[in-house]
Amino acid sequence: MLGITDLSTYLAGLALIILLPGPNSLYVVSVAARRGPRTGYRAAAGVLCGDTVLMALSAGGVASLLHASPVLFAVVKFAGAGYLTWLAVGMLRGARALWRRRPGTAAAARSAAEARGTDGAVDTATGSAEGERPYRRALVISLLNPKAILFFISFFVQFVDPDYAHPALSFVALGAWAQLFSITYLSVLIFSGTYLAATFRRRRRLRAGLSAAAGTAFLGFAAKLSLSSAG
Repeated sequence: MLGITDLSTYLAGLALIILLPGPNSLYVVSVAARRGPRTGYRAAAGVLCGDTVLMALSAGGVASLLHASPVLFAVVKFAGAGYLTWLAVGMLRGARALWRRRPGTAAAARSAAEARGTDGAVDTATGSAEGERPYRRALVISLLNPKAILFFISFFVQFVDPDYAHPALSFVALGAWAQLFSITYLSVLIFSGTYLAATFRRRRRLRAGLSAAAGTAFLGFAAKLSLSSAG
């Protein structure tokens, strides 16, 4: 079908890969827990758009370029690691502010905004964090990951029939399956995060611990990316 070989094996491997935790899924569930399903889906849209761009770049040969140019790979790699580190520092600062503040103080709104990882103030009428821009953040996290481009081409090519006349269609079909699995998984995370938010909402130190754990995980992702190689 469309030049795809062994579709069942591809789908099984794809499910296992998508279930592995990464910075994208962690950010989506964090946003959903803090700001609800609608905002969670905005972050999910950023992930899907970023992955679509990477799939298109993979099919277009950017993966080969990254393999051939260690300098280019290093630039993209360290840019991605730096961005993840910046997000992690914001989460850890927010966790510290939540842990130290006293309920009812004048700094409560500001601390809550920091815990959300926002850049601006909180709208007191709606409780929304205006400066976060979940779609943009999720998109940038996705795009600044050269290993993802290499993964897409190395994984997809295993299931493309070399004798098929239109391999681009094979990549499109494989990418469509990947996006379907991804949005299903992110939907589960979004509604799980919303459910967990009800538990965390009145437990300030528990929320601080969760934010600190997320920030630490993002530091781990940044370190892993900075130590990665193109091979």
